[in-house]
Amino acid sequence: MKSTKQWKTPTPEGAAGDTPKDLNPDNAIVLRPRLAQGVETRDSALRLEEACGLAAALDLTVVHDEIVTLRRLEPGTYFGSGRVEALGALVKEKESGVVIVDAALSPVQQRNLERALNAKVIDRTGLILEIFGRRAQTREGRLQVELARLGYERSRLVRTWTHLERQRGGTGKTGGPGEAQIELDRRQIADRIVKLKLELEDVRRTRGLQRRARSRAGLPAVVLVGYTNAGKSSLFNRLTQAGVLAKDMPFATLDPTARLIKLPGGRQFVASDTVGFITDLPTELVAAFRATLEAVMEADLLIHVRDIASPETDGQRADVLGVLDQVAAEDAKNGEARPRPPMIEAWNKIDLLSDEQRAARLARAAEEAEEGAQNDSLPPIPISALTGEGTDALLAAIDRAAFGATRIVSFSLDPGDGRTRARIAAKGRIIEEHVDEEDGRLKITAELGIADAARLSLEANA
Repeated sequence: MKSTKQWKTPTPEGAAGDTPKDLNPDNAIVLRPRLAQGVETRDSALRLEEACGLAAALDLTVVHDEIVTLRRLEPGTYFGSGRVEALGALVKEKESGVVIVDAALSPVQQRNLERALNAKVIDRTGLILEIFGRRAQTREGRLQVELARLGYERSRLVRTWTHLERQRGGTGKTGGPGEAQIELDRRQIADRIVKLKLELEDVRRTRGLQRRARSRAGLPAVVLVGYTNAGKSSLFNRLTQAGVLAKDMPFATLDPTARLIKLPGGRQFVASDTVGFITDLPTELVAAFRATLEAVMEADLLIHVRDIASPETDGQRADVLGVLDQVAAEDAKNGEARPRPPMIEAWNKIDLLSDEQRAARLARAAEEAEEGAQNDSLPPIPISALTGEGTDALLAAIDRAAFGATRIVSFSLDPGDGRTRARIAAKGRIIEEHVDEEDGRLKITAELGIADAARLSLEANA
């Protein structure tokens, strides 16, 4: 399926215009820059493959992909003049209307490259934002994507085009340049950002009320996190039969989905699927998606779904933990610091491993389980969301982790002590409550976490 997106590119005079007629707006050149003297934390070939996958997610046809080795980064164009000239010839040869640079470009670098190549230039952040813009289906998702995009575009308003100049109004006695279009655009973007933040704050409050309602019902919140395309949605569908979109493409899931799951023992929990994380996830997205990602930090348990068949699985794990640290930092910045919830690693896609790889992974999982038993960490669970292998073991692990550290506690409260009663309901599950006919006190039996049970018992008896 071809994209209907008409990428905007600068004309030779510098004003915005459509893609030149001799270039195809669906053809893309993908470049992965690499510094000759730099230290690569991730394999460049795999990063290039990932960038091509992101381009394909936008229905672009990758007509050329290449790892570009650079001696140094040029402040004006990122690439050296010789490379820019060669790239311009390649754009014409391949009739490519889009050039994707798998790196962060400054606004000046992006502008200068577009002028030199006469093609649309997208950096990694812009590429991910474009995908998010297409994937968002709910009102909340669209609001979050728009907020992230505006934060990104505000820094890109660096053009000083004379045709955008406006004349100042008045009596005619004063003249000269008035408010430039670029300043008007900046002000409009700033006003829109303020409005979006207010709307998302309403979304955030609503989500908070929903989470508290589930907590009062005694339903633990279990949230699936992981690298994009690791199989979170496939596992979610396996556990819930929810029919969430699960495709072999980056960011197939963007809007969060929550479902009630009943464990074999009869207890229930709420499972939520979330957007996938990725290397160099734009900070604009982490901030904009705060309303959604809050569910991650407020979860009772995280299931980190890992693509254990990927050669980059350890690097992807580090990236996911890095994003969780970003979310925690964003919360702390807003005065809501919280510890990271306990986490179980679900080692997905074991069905894709060779017999030798499979044996090695299972042996490693067993070793980590033994080490975890000694330091109270949760062991990894090898699974296949496609075949269902290992999902029973995962559910058993969720049962133990989400419900194991609780105790049944009885309280005797003054009938007017609504504050303590509300805290008990918020922290756990009220099993039974009634007013005692003899002393008129409110008797409550509740299931609480060990720490909350001890703290509330002390407060109730103080």
